[in-house]
Amino acid sequence: SEKLYTASPGLVNGLQARTFGVWTLLSSVIRCLCAIDIRNRTLYHITLFTFFLALAHFLSEVFIYHTAALTIGVMAPLMVASFSVMGMLIGLQYLEVEALSQNKKKN
Repeated sequence: SEKLYTASPGLVNGLQARTFGVWTLLSSVIRCLCAIDIRNRTLYHITLFTFFLALAHFLSEVFIYHTAALTIGVMAPLMVASFSVMGMLIGLQYLEVEALSQNKKKN
């Protein structure tokens, strides 16, 4: 939290830092499970949603709440979330095509 919320460090306390840590751990577990089972559509959508949440969180902290400045500590997760959202949206098209081809084979 010390490297992220540099614009207003007085607004961040230990509880918030620990909650952010638990969120980071939870999202990393979800993302690893998706990497293991990439064809699981529900898990894929949940993983995509975690990247949208991360992107919205960091953008709101920089531009709405002004608790974070655009330093490397904030730019790195913004870039990872942005590229991941774009990549997963592209991958979602292939997941849809694969699901359609599986349905055609069954019929």
